This record gives sequence, C-alpha cells and structure tokens, in this order.
Amino acid sequence: MSDLLEILSPVGDMERLYAALDFGADAVYLGGTCFGMRAASANFDDDTLAQACTITHERGKKLYLTCNTLPRNFEIPKLEGFVKGAVDAGVDALIVNDIGVFAMVKRFAPDMELHVSTQAGIVNYATANEFYNMGAKRVVLARELSLEEIAEIRAKTPSDLDIECFVHGAMCVSFSGRCLLSQYIVNRDANRGECAQPCRWGYHLMEEKRTNEFYPVFEDDSVTYILNAKDMCLIEHIDKLAKAGINSFKIEGRAKSSYYVSVVTNAYRKAMDIYKADPDNFSLPQWLKDEVFKVSHRAYCTGFYFGHPKESQYYENGGYIREYDVVAVVEGCSGGRIYAQQRNKFNRGDELEILTTQGEPIPLVAEHIFDEFGNEIETANHAMMKLSIGSDMVVPKNSIIRMKK
Repeated sequence: MSDLLEILSPVGDMERLYAALDFGADAVYLGGTCFGMRAASANFDDDTLAQACTITHERGKKLYLTCNTLPRNFEIPKLEGFVKGAVDAGVDALIVNDIGVFAMVKRFAPDMELHVSTQAGIVNYATANEFYNMGAKRVVLARELSLEEIAEIRAKTPSDLDIECFVHGAMCVSFSGRCLLSQYIVNRDANRGECAQPCRWGYHLMEEKRTNEFYPVFEDDSVTYILNAKDMCLIEHIDKLAKAGINSFKIEGRAKSSYYVSVVTNAYRKAMDIYKADPDNFSLPQWLKDEVFKVSHRAYCTGFYFGHPKESQYYENGGYIREYDVVAVVEGCSGGRIYAQQRNKFNRGDELEILTTQGEPIPLVAEHIFDEFGNEIETANHAMMKLSIGSDMVVPKNSIIRMKK
C-alpha cells in the first residue's frame, strides 16, 4: 500500500470548495479563468484563487490548478501571467497537458510542482518516465487503461512519481478527452474547455437523396444514443486500485453541483478510511455503496479497469438518473430544532435524511416545520428561505438534508 492515498475532489466555485473540504477531500482541483478544460464552470479569478488556496491550506489540504487545454498561438503570451498568478496565489501544483506549456511553466516557475493531465494520453511506462525525467511529479493516466497495465506502469516508474487515476464520474467516448466532434458540429472546441457533449445526443440517419426524411436508429424500439458512455464508479474496488499502485483517486465533476461533490467525496473518503483500517479485508457496508446512487448520475460501469468495457455504453437516453433532491442545508442546531436554509420544496410529514461527515445518513421525519420567525408552516416552498425543523438531534453545520423523490 502506498504511503499516499489521496481523495482528489473537483471544485467549480467556492461553495463546492467548502463541500469538498468539509466532506473529506485530501486535495482539490479547480480551474482559473483560462487554460482549463471546463470553460462552462464558474472557475476562479486571481482573488478567489488566492482565497481558495488560503482556505484549503488552513485545513491542511492541497489545491491543484488546471492548465491543461491545448492553447492556440494567440493564447501563449497569456501563459506567463497565468503561471505567475498561480505562484502568487499559492497553488500546490499545476495540471498541464501540452508539452510546450510544460516547458514554459518550468521556465516561469521552476519550483512549481507539475502534474501531467490525462489529456496527454499516458498509457505506458516509457511516456510516464520521460515526463518524470522532464520534471513531472505526477502523471494522470489515461482512462483507457486496465488495472494490470496501471500496475505495470507503477512497477516500472520511480516510486516518487505519483500516479493519479479517475475513479468516479463521466467517461469520455473519445481517447482521453481529445475529441473534435463538438468543434465540428457546433464550433465549440472540446480541447479548450468548451465541449457541448454531442456524444450524449440522440441521432437519426438520413438517406443521401431524401434530404428531408430522417430515419431513427432503433435499439429495442427506442432511439439509440450511439456514443453515450456510462459513468464510472470504482468505490467497491478501492483495495484493488490501491494495491495496483494508484496514489491519487480522482473524482470527475468540476461542473457538477456542491451536493454531488459532498456526497461522492464523502463516500470515497469513508471507503478509503475503511480500506486503510484493514487493507486485507476490505468490505463496504451497504449504506456506503448506496451513497453513489443518491446523486445525479448515469448508469454506472467500471470503465477499462477490468478489461474491455463491453457494457460501457448507454443507449436508452442521454440523461441522468436522479432519485434524491437536496431540500435544505443545516446552519445550526439548538433548542430542539435544526436550523437550515431551504433548497427544494418539502412538506410537513415528509421522510427526510441527513448526510453528515460522521457516518451513516440519519433519518428525519419533518413533523414540525417553522419559518424564520418561529411560525409553524405546512410546507417549505420558497427558495433559500430560512427555516427550522423540530428535532433534538445535533448535527454539524453544512450537513445536507435530502429527500427521495
């Protein structure tokens, strides 16, 4: 077992930063206002990046900044300022892809730790070793590798080269995320953070000489989403991944909600702690296995870790499975009440549960709901309203109250 077993969580804004840190991330990764692969995320400017670094370091955690697009000529002059801004903010590492960017970062910030992005498509130990020789501290391996291939890369690379792998979240149908489909169809460059995800769309066939006639592609009498990949979920295989030599367990989802970040980070944190406590007898309780199904997700698979993923495509639709809603976030507990801020509508008598950082979700029936003035109400139906729920429980601030649909 490696000394470093890191849960690495995605962060799209300050709310999600707190979510990741509160629920157990060892490190977070996020993007600045340029050079990041999630252009649609809120991302961080110079001021908020510095704040994020301060908050993260106060918790004893690390923060990695993405610099992993394929920049065009006109963007190169901006790179020096971006890198120096990262140094000033105090980021712990830059995640890079392009070899020219790699060399420029080494020149502008020779002491900056460098992680080579999954966008670089590292699938063998020779490439990993060359990046190490160039000064990389970490390689983020391509998602197309089996567990045996990862173990061989670990065995044939220096022990002080970290290996990071994605273990949860969306899979890209293109090799390591390098894709031109979005750019061809809607002129949004996936390699510069603007992917429109056309692989999730439904498609029809059109015969050459019948230009106004569209023929659906059927699979069991429904439209086929021929490029739509399932989501990855490896929570039940933490032991195998750790024993193969993976150091950092990366969760995908910088564009996803703070609820997603909280729940998935918490689940992998708990799973990792169980593994560390008894590596030879790793087994998860059912409630923890269930947690990853309580966020918005596609059907799950295990990617390429255990061989060719024959069942990795999802043909029924391009959407998500969503069975739970966040109804409130806890702000405090006192006087026999849980004080919270509403997120989605719920009613008196609804069966809820509270997700804390401390263990299994706690059932809660909303027998009495009060508005911010202490008046009892039948329903909480105003967005972001202050409220309280009658209960003698004491749970940590920022615990999540949710309800099954």
